[in-house]
Amino acid sequence: PPAMPLTLTVLVTASPHPGPDRPCSGYLLSGGGAEVWVDAGPGTFAALQRHTDPARLTAIWISHLHADHSADLLSAAYAFAFGGMTPPAPVPVYAPEGCARRLAGFLGRPDVDFLKGVFDFRDLYDGHDVRHWNLRLTARAVAHDTEGYGLRAECQGSVFAYSGDSGPCAALTELAARADLFLCEADLDAHHGSEHSGQVHLTPEDAGRIARDARVRELLVTHVGPALTRESAAARAAAVSGRPTYTAVEGHVHSV
Repeated sequence: PPAMPLTLTVLVTASPHPGPDRPCSGYLLSGGGAEVWVDAGPGTFAALQRHTDPARLTAIWISHLHADHSADLLSAAYAFAFGGMTPPAPVPVYAPEGCARRLAGFLGRPDVDFLKGVFDFRDLYDGHDVRHWNLRLTARAVAHDTEGYGLRAECQGSVFAYSGDSGPCAALTELAARADLFLCEADLDAHHGSEHSGQVHLTPEDAGRIARDARVRELLVTHVGPALTRESAAARAAAVSGRPTYTAVEGHVHSV
């Protein structure tokens, strides 16, 4: 395929549940001849159709198996199997181990073989590295309360990094090192008590510090929790990052 610049389309950003016109986490990463759906929160599949034909996806990449990042794989399965969007070959799905079993269990199926006609599940691990055309995808394990990964994507000299859901950890700084665009969650207002509630996430200040230490070019704040507004989260992150800092907004397309 012809060379294509690396772009990120923000599909949806809500945490931890969908809101009116704002479903949960999902993004479309395009470049180097590839189109990758990154995270599949509830409502993401509908938003994806505004920007591409899902049957044309090169791959699907899932950071972790919490429902607000993965549940719309069910919608995709129905569309691909029964809705006239059947892809020419099963779409590779890079996800933590057990993703196929979760889908099969929700649908009451005893095995996962029926999914093989539409999805090709491939387990992520720390350091997982794959190339589709001229787009390279590398996964790093991050600190969350379930198996979770951040993503580094490289395409013709451009670098994109995505935190997934994570608490503060060295892997995030390494993942985002000198990225042109760093998409980072800022779910928490503060860490006080969060470790006891299972909320292993970042504050806006954490996101800003990681962006500063990693020397990224631009920071894009996403997955802002209910205790914050998107605007306040971006402003707080910017005060620490010293980098151009923006808030992820549904439908916006960012050149990397």
